[in-house]
Amino acid sequence: MAITAAMVKELRERTGAGMMDCKKVLTQTGGDMEAAIEELRIKGAAAAEKKAGRIAAEGMIVAAAADAAAALVEINCETDFVAKDDSFRAFCAAVADTVLSAKPADVETLAEVAMSSGATVEKARQELIAKIGENVSVRRFERMEAAGGQISSYLHGNRIGVLVALDGGDDELGRDIAMHVAASRPLCVSEDDMDPAVVAKEKEIFTAQARESGKPDDIIEKMIGGRIKKFLKENTLLGQPFVKNPDQTVADLLKSSGASVTRMVRFEVGEGIEKKQDDFVAEVMAQAGA
Repeated sequence: MAITAAMVKELRERTGAGMMDCKKVLTQTGGDMEAAIEELRIKGAAAAEKKAGRIAAEGMIVAAAADAAAALVEINCETDFVAKDDSFRAFCAAVADTVLSAKPADVETLAEVAMSSGATVEKARQELIAKIGENVSVRRFERMEAAGGQISSYLHGNRIGVLVALDGGDDELGRDIAMHVAASRPLCVSEDDMDPAVVAKEKEIFTAQARESGKPDDIIEKMIGGRIKKFLKENTLLGQPFVKNPDQTVADLLKSSGASVTRMVRFEVGEGIEKKQDDFVAEVMAQAGA
């Protein structure tokens, strides 16, 4: 059977695969469109498995909101170029909508949830990998519901995203707080929320630094206490100076508005992922030596 340009076009539109791949698989299947689609899906799954070990530290943060609920999702790819691709962005938006509506418990559960297109998140991910030629990873998500209050969000481009659950206040205050979280990177809302392991680690560092001063133990203890207090102030949302008015802390701002922050989450693309550093000089020298 002759493979026409119209057949290739139809298969490409239905699968998103490259033109040459479509022509090749149609030739293999004798022009059977459904068999060709199935073959491309199989190849897509194989491609996804092959690329799974490649580091994906670029990508985007996307948010979705509806009916007093909001979701924040980080999806990674390998290059900034693909992060700007329309197909990648559409997938990210669809995943965020799925998180919002399906309320999955974790990323593993999310993978098996059907999206509005009918495909599961995992199937759509594999098909996207086959199309763009890079590893794609749904790394993490957070979903919040407003329990009598409101949820505010802020996206700084597509690389930083914040959700803030606010009890009291208004939309403007919520957005200001979310913007502050994006800029100032607090570790938690209040001192009571701080991870004891983090405090213990900081105390260990401060103690080692203080002992190098040669001061008596009672003075060292006071030095450590002061540094821990400063650390907590600088790294808790309530203790930080408000970015729009550094003369006022976030705690004071909230108090003046009769509001409180009950929960917050901040995602930044690629944070905590060890990126591969290419040493092109060493690579060229190695090839020259070979």
